[in-house]
Amino acid sequence: MDPISVGLLGALAGGAGGEVGRQVWAGLGALVRRPFRRGGGGQAPAVSSGEAEVVRLAEAPGDQSRAQALSTALTVRAALDEDFRAHLAAWQEQAKLVRTGDGAVTNTVSGGTQNGPVVQGRDFSHLTFTTMPPPVPPSSSGAPGDSAADSAR
Repeated sequence: MDPISVGLLGALAGGAGGEVGRQVWAGLGALVRRPFRRGGGGQAPAVSSGEAEVVRLAEAPGDQSRAQALSTALTVRAALDEDFRAHLAAWQEQAKLVRTGDGAVTNTVSGGTQNGPVVQGRDFSHLTFTTMPPPVPPSSSGAPGDSAADSAR
């Protein structure tokens, strides 16, 4: 199973995605509180269920190291607990539907003439551009005396 995106975990912990995001985050909390069912029947190494990492990330959603710790705990638990792995995969599919800002970007510039800079990307803030005014189109005939300034002379 691929690790859960650190950006996704941080965004969900921080409340991204509105009510749906909160429900998905709550679903992860409920999932990690489920009993740990280690496969193999023998004595398994002591590993985190992920519950403590969920709590710590909820306290500081912007902390990338806490998000990474949760991602690691989920990945390890999924490797040891087949039932958890199946439920985590289903949770991950739900989480993909939440718009967290952690996704692809499509930029389109179309129609007419663009005068000025075009910035393509995502999540921009506090940008300022200083540009020259658009060029003035030349008069249609170009002959002296055709403009208002020439007729005023």
